[in-house]
Amino acid sequence: MSAPAKSVSGGCLCGAVRFTAAPRSRHIDTCHCGMCRKWSAGPMFTIDCSGTLNVEDATHLGVYRSSEWAERCFCRQCGTSLFYRLIGGDLVSVSAETLDDRDGYVFTTQIFVDEKPAYYDFANKTKNMTGPEVFFVLLAKS
Repeated sequence: MSAPAKSVSGGCLCGAVRFTAAPRSRHIDTCHCGMCRKWSAGPMFTIDCSGTLNVEDATHLGVYRSSEWAERCFCRQCGTSLFYRLIGGDLVSVSAETLDDRDGYVFTTQIFVDEKPAYYDFANKTKNMTGPEVFFVLLAKS
């Protein structure tokens, strides 16, 4: 595992929502589940910023509870998909493309590969996990 990153900044397309966070690693993961693909118009590339996310001003932060266990946060001004977070836990996945600087990050893991549509594929060599494998890991951590 790579060393944790220093605190980084990011925000939405229009700048109404700004945040800082300290990513747990320099890893970028992607989710192919149907909800993430619908929400982000493609696979959702994220960085684990669990327990470190600080939104500067939440006035324009929208929150949508997308399941019994998670919610998705977005800018109510421009619609940018910002964060995915577990309800009742500290897991926060920040959209990688919302960071101001992504230099030095590496694409390492793909989850919900069993839901990935056949019309795209990545050439990167990554760890691949199915939906049931992801839930097994999450349950083991709780």
